[in-house]
Amino acid sequence: CIDEFDKMSDSSRAILHEVMEQQTLSIAKAGIICSLHARTSILAAANPVDSQWNHNKSIVENVQLPHTLLSRFDLIFLVIDPQNEDYDRQLAHHLVSLYHADSDTPTRESFDLDVLRDYTAYAKESINPKLTEEASQRLIEIYVDMRKLGAERGMITAYPRQLESLIRLSESVARMRLCEHVTLFDVEEAYQLYRSALKQAAVDPNTGEIDVAQLYEGQTSSEKRRRAELANELRTLLQSKQGISFKRWEILEEMNATRELPIRKDLFLSALRNLQDEEFIAQIGDTLRLLV
Repeated sequence: CIDEFDKMSDSSRAILHEVMEQQTLSIAKAGIICSLHARTSILAAANPVDSQWNHNKSIVENVQLPHTLLSRFDLIFLVIDPQNEDYDRQLAHHLVSLYHADSDTPTRESFDLDVLRDYTAYAKESINPKLTEEASQRLIEIYVDMRKLGAERGMITAYPRQLESLIRLSESVARMRLCEHVTLFDVEEAYQLYRSALKQAAVDPNTGEIDVAQLYEGQTSSEKRRRAELANELRTLLQSKQGISFKRWEILEEMNATRELPIRKDLFLSALRNLQDEEFIAQIGDTLRLLV
């Protein structure tokens, strides 16, 4: 378990990449270099940048963790304060009840902690469920359907890593039932859990649609399209001008003069980077220089 995940140092996060991707941990100590197995689950909690979730920003912008690390988690859930009176009252009642036992309130039967610990240890050590033919075919169908849905919208809604996550989740459901085989029930339960997480963490705030590209590329598909469109507009504008050197902020002011909504500075700089990667322009300080 990792708390304050967003405050970890970059070097500590870099170690987690190998652990979460390859389930190994490389150690170099006293001239000995070895690779150890690290097959464990990671539960991490992180806070948004402004201490409050901004619904107009993506999860990458809110948490500001590397998307290469976020994409390695099988499930991501948002715990958001709804600022609702009923919710506040329910939460306050629960917290007070932890310190004050009300004799009139019926006590709920809880699972014994020792039994739960033994149950979990036994399931982890003794149960190694295998995929059945029906479960394998269902996983393939789910993955293909997710890919097809994204192709129809012009975006990517599933990567091979999503399929691996579904396999791990299905195996976990089967292991929880102490079953040696992964059945259709396990796959459907895993898929329902996975969809529930996606509806929270992978929604594009601009379109309201699920877009897992933001977890893998650090930006949503709609943001990528806007950047490409702005880069083309910039290219046309620069080609229509005389000369080969321009001040980039003057170009931004000129483009905003004909718009109702101004162009965001970060989007403008991203579009410039697109043109720079295409070797259309070079940036020297605040000066843009045409290369073609």
